[in-house]
Amino acid sequence: MDLNPPPFSHFKHEGLDIAFFDEGDPSGQPILLIHGFASSANVNWVFPGWLKTLGDAGYRVIAFDNRGHGKSSKPYDPTVYHPQQMAGDAVALLGHLGIAEAHVMGYSMGARISAFLALAHPDRVRSLVFGGLGIGMVTGVGDWDPIADALVAPSLDVVTHARGRMFRAFADQTKSDRQALAACISTSRDLLTAEDIGRIDVPTLIGVGTKDDIAGSPQELAELMPNARALDIPGRDHMLAVGDRVFKKAVLEFLDEVGRA
Repeated sequence: MDLNPPPFSHFKHEGLDIAFFDEGDPSGQPILLIHGFASSANVNWVFPGWLKTLGDAGYRVIAFDNRGHGKSSKPYDPTVYHPQQMAGDAVALLGHLGIAEAHVMGYSMGARISAFLALAHPDRVRSLVFGGLGIGMVTGVGDWDPIADALVAPSLDVVTHARGRMFRAFADQTKSDRQALAACISTSRDLLTAEDIGRIDVPTLIGVGTKDDIAGSPQELAELMPNARALDIPGRDHMLAVGDRVFKKAVLEFLDEVGRA
């Protein structure tokens, strides 16, 4: 399996440099992948095998590094990280590539961004896959202030909060700019109302690990939506569900079904 990072290109949006890749079959149905907090296009989509899985299935696979992450610009101003603005980067990338409509798949924070994208630009979204985020998109996913504190702590050794330690270790592993991540996490968790979610009527698959203690129930979120289904990813927590084989199989079947509709 070739899990080497593909070449990245760059474009400008709102004065920020956004890094992205455009791989797979250029004539295939486009799918836009939006990664999670403290991650990157490579960490979420290349290394777990998604680029290869979707590319081998004939899709045009596009992914970008969210502002504050990966190879993209990393402002320290919390006001630029609301999900509406991050969704703006996504639709700007589609415009930059001349893509009118795409399947959109997001994981965790990327799922939230995908929902905001679908609400603001429903004509650009053919289908949605939410990974790693269920009803928490509406009800919240707990107190994340300790995570911001953990990110700017002098070292992992002084962090005692369990979730803070998890994300600090992940940020260190991905060699992220922790100051930018702390700014991002303070404003990127805007919630959607049940009414907002109910207005998203494109076909949607919601996949959450059965051991995920962050996402909230995928079934409860699906019940709010007119055209959504839930998927339990067996035995996986928030960090491990993203590359799961059950998840990949379900996504391929879902996309094939939508493509034939």
